[in-house]
Amino acid sequence: MRLVLKAALAAVLLSILAGSAQAAGKPKTLFESDDPISLTLSGPLDGGLSRIRAAKPVPGVLKVEGAAPEALPVMLSVRGVTRRLREICSFPPLYVTFVKKPPATSIFKGQKRLKLVTHCQDSDRYQQYVLLEYASYRLYRALTPESFGVRLARINYLREDGQPITTRTGFFIEDIDDVARRNGQQRLRGVNHILVAQLDPAAAARFAVFQYMISNLDWSMTSSVPGEDCCHNSRLLTTKGATTGLVPVPYDFDYGGLVDAPYAVPPLNMHRGSVRVRLYRGYCQLNDQAQAAAADISARRPALLGMVDQTPGLDETSRKRAASYLGEFFDQIATPQSIAALLKTCPG
Repeated sequence: MRLVLKAALAAVLLSILAGSAQAAGKPKTLFESDDPISLTLSGPLDGGLSRIRAAKPVPGVLKVEGAAPEALPVMLSVRGVTRRLREICSFPPLYVTFVKKPPATSIFKGQKRLKLVTHCQDSDRYQQYVLLEYASYRLYRALTPESFGVRLARINYLREDGQPITTRTGFFIEDIDDVARRNGQQRLRGVNHILVAQLDPAAAARFAVFQYMISNLDWSMTSSVPGEDCCHNSRLLTTKGATTGLVPVPYDFDYGGLVDAPYAVPPLNMHRGSVRVRLYRGYCQLNDQAQAAAADISARRPALLGMVDQTPGLDETSRKRAASYLGEFFDQIATPQSIAALLKTCPG
């Protein structure tokens, strides 16, 4: 019996490793490199972005600095839920929508609308939260091509009259349709709720173990609020309109314990005093796949810790704190027995 179980587990592990190593299409130019870019963004960005918060998108100009400078007309609008609130962020995250099709020579070639994660508050401490969220995206990207690409940018923010406001680091997030395209898939639209049985088991298990790793509880793989596509802080990929084998792709990691933003609080129904206190939320029926996913992630420990350590701009305090926090997770999943003990805490 023990040999049969080991063989079954090995088969699941091979399936996950094959999935994580599958060939993916080439991303668009902006997300081909991890090198930070230098930009200038001008528009009605002073005064707490009051015009953008209260009105329709407003015009701005995005300038690319460096060897191939360019100026692109854009429309700017506020996005997000918590971070769009004045009492949380004086500088909320933005949508950057290109007015004209960027030229073929542009680093923004092929882009239409991008999410820009901004600094929220104008302080060095908040820069670290941005970089830790960026690192969270990169960690998941290292596990699977069915994930969002991100690109760091050092941005000079200017008022409409050209006067400087601040210079801060943010990052762009790949559009979900581009994620789907390079994986030979489509985004599932017009669906608010699905069943666990409709999920791809290996992908859903990987998603859950990763969220446990960074201690993020603010997500769902099966539902969203009424009127929005499934799911909460994730999107579903499908192949040729299929409604099974759906792949959940996570985003928005600022509520994770790895980031530990000041405004991040655990959901009330999960009875945690801090987002730093981990809780496994994976589905019990996927424990075999989760066992294999955790083993795969455990084997990548040096590479994943090195990726966080090499995040540009992350200060020494943040590096050490992140390494310690992730180290606790890796210690917890160091053996098949310890992984099995974790998975016994699945909620049902």
